[in-house]
Amino acid sequence: MKPHNSLKQYRIGVLGPQGTYSEKAALIWCRERIDATLVYFPDFDYILDSVRQGLIEAGIVPVENSLEGAVTAVMDLLLRLDVVIVGEVNLPIRHCLIGQGGGEIKVILSHPQALAQCRQYLHEHYPEAEIRTTGSTSHAARLAQEFPEMAAIAGQDAADRYGLAILAREIQDAGDNTTRFIVVAREGVGPSGRDKTSLVIYLDRDRPGALYSILEEFARRNINLTRIESRPSRKGLGDYYFYIDLEGHMQDQKVGEAVAAARDKAAMVKVLGSYPRA
Repeated sequence: MKPHNSLKQYRIGVLGPQGTYSEKAALIWCRERIDATLVYFPDFDYILDSVRQGLIEAGIVPVENSLEGAVTAVMDLLLRLDVVIVGEVNLPIRHCLIGQGGGEIKVILSHPQALAQCRQYLHEHYPEAEIRTTGSTSHAARLAQEFPEMAAIAGQDAADRYGLAILAREIQDAGDNTTRFIVVAREGVGPSGRDKTSLVIYLDRDRPGALYSILEEFARRNINLTRIESRPSRKGLGDYYFYIDLEGHMQDQKVGEAVAAARDKAAMVKVLGSYPRA
């Protein structure tokens, strides 16, 4: 997929088709950019790789959800691809069950994350329905236009866009359902005074206190870690990458010193970006 090339446009890649939560997060992030235009992609890999190639100026993808945790596909892509996080958006997620209405619902479609966030509702209300995964919530809504026995889990915006009725509201398993979206680009941004930095650390060898000795470098400099999560390295059982978010910017002296000290103790430290906190 090659988006339209225009020097006058700031092209932002989002998960499509129109009506996704990614689109909503992008509109929030770029509301002050009159030159912004959205480009729709079929999956997160396409978005981030298009940023890497310079086909678009930025991309917005979900990285974690308050109910289901990390979006692991995005975490793996951030490790592999040469892109930089430059911003974030925390978006409240309010799922609806949408469809044509008027008939028995036999099939329910949505993105795997949305289905997981509504697991309890589906078990209680539609235990016999066939559950199918789609590439996005809006893709599910578009498919639900075709047959009355199909319904989709998506937002109200998708229902409005595709002319579907809202059959049930607020069907997520907890009221406080929030997804954190990150904005990625090819080049980083300077300090804003209220920043966050994201890292990936690989230890390479398992020894007592190895992770603690690295985290200690941040603690002794009073740097607050806001998130730490492990992902399998795929090199063997028990071998992990550690994803860390911390307060501050790489240009802050104490953050720079802590990361430099961590590099001395770890096999690999990749800075994913420093950016304004949501």
